Amino acid sequence: MSQNVPAPASGVAREASRRRTFAVISHPDAGKSTMTEALALHARVIGQAGAVHGKGDRRGVVSDWMAMEQERGISVTSAALQFSYQDTVINLLDTPGHADFSEDTYRVLTAVDSAVMLLDAAKGLEPQTLKLFEVCRQRGIPVITFINKWDRPGLDALALMDEIEQRIGLKPAPLTWPVGIAGHFQGVIDRRTGDFTRMQRSPGGADLAIEEEMTAAEAAERYGADWVTATEELELLEMTGADYDEKEFLAAKSTPVLFGAAVANLGVRQLLNILLELAPAPSARPTVAGSERPVDGTFSGFVFKIQANMNRTHRDQVAFVRVNSGRFERGMIVTHAGTGKPFTTKYAQQIFGQGRDTIDEAYPGDVIGLVNATSLGMGDTLYAGDAVQYPALPSFPPEHFAVVSTSDTAAFKRFRRGIEQLDGEGVVQVLRSEQRGDQSPVFAAVGPMQFEVAAHRLEAEFGVKVQLNHLPYEIAARTDAAGREILRAESNVEVMTRARDGALLALFPHKWRMRSIMSRYPELNLDA
Repeated sequence: MSQNVPAPASGVAREASRRRTFAVISHPDAGKSTMTEALALHARVIGQAGAVHGKGDRRGVVSDWMAMEQERGISVTSAALQFSYQDTVINLLDTPGHADFSEDTYRVLTAVDSAVMLLDAAKGLEPQTLKLFEVCRQRGIPVITFINKWDRPGLDALALMDEIEQRIGLKPAPLTWPVGIAGHFQGVIDRRTGDFTRMQRSPGGADLAIEEEMTAAEAAERYGADWVTATEELELLEMTGADYDEKEFLAAKSTPVLFGAAVANLGVRQLLNILLELAPAPSARPTVAGSERPVDGTFSGFVFKIQANMNRTHRDQVAFVRVNSGRFERGMIVTHAGTGKPFTTKYAQQIFGQGRDTIDEAYPGDVIGLVNATSLGMGDTLYAGDAVQYPALPSFPPEHFAVVSTSDTAAFKRFRRGIEQLDGEGVVQVLRSEQRGDQSPVFAAVGPMQFEVAAHRLEAEFGVKVQLNHLPYEIAARTDAAGREILRAESNVEVMTRARDGALLALFPHKWRMRSIMSRYPELNLDA
């Protein structure tokens, strides 16, 4: 195997132009994992879709591989699915649905070129939705909005458009428009052609929807008042200038909007076609040095996720790498930007949910899984040829803290190995406390459900039952050695060391306590 023999520049650029790499994001219970599977069904890479809570012999979603996810019907980890549709390679990154795992979602957003945001037709914009829209705007990620669950009672379509524009400042540009109110869904009008697609759920809802193309005259005769209402609403949209503009979409100032129902596979084909047509292909990415690595340069990529024990048969660790430039070849020797050391990519795989296959090559936009790459950490850059370093992944200050311990002394080695594994994956942050010692590390989390997942995985994957003793802190701020000495004399305050990078974190019960101490010690260095 050659060490780095890239395809001709034109070949790499051509392959990059065939890629669409996007994330599906939403508030919990908006239908995100169901949409992920519906898209895979329409690309015909799975035979039958199952609802998040499978019924009868219907399977659960392919992207929810953890036992806890399958039992509860929620996503608490991100997953990567790659498949082909027409002449395009789709890299679809499913993200955690629960707000407690927003940090994992934000990491995934660093690895995509666009996003599909699901809105529940009955609930509209919800808190997690607002946060994710804001993150996409800050990162300049174009967003396509899919109004989901239109087969159930919900809000008025025009009211939803107003809510998007007023609350998040994105100009909605509907590309399809529903005929029939929410809960009485007949199909959609394509705003660009004026044609109507009648949609009907397949028997059982697990297969592709039944669709029929109709002219405007045929639809008007068949649907009467529903058609009149829809066309009147379209006239209002025309008057307000709610038309698609490519520049505004790519600048994350406008969002194309489609309507449908993922669980019934209604409107999913239209969404997939729009992704191919409008979503941007991979392009040059900014580096720490302020330059951009062109997609047809030599290979480079970065680790945006680490996950262990996805498959109980393998019991290994996978580093998910987004390819940013060049052609990746399995077996090529690349450089770890952080250490400057060579890294061999012998065990490279393509991930499809829990499944995996050996991959021999990959191009910009693709996600590859490097197996048992224990020397890699989240945010690490890998490259061949000219050196490059990509920006660090975003991190968020924890707001929940708990001492974790086990009473099974015989399992202590497994306990420590499990703690190190969870810390490396970013499931929780692990802190070391001088007063408690290594036998009782402290979990720090953005949301309390992270504790539950960590405890579940320690028992399921390492055979260690743990106890969690929650601490009365809500604020964490970085400090230095001088700050640690100052805070030793203060009550209801602790300084701990973050295991991952050695950073010192000062923990406070609330912001008023932190402000009180800062007012008495102006020299105290705190970065919240």
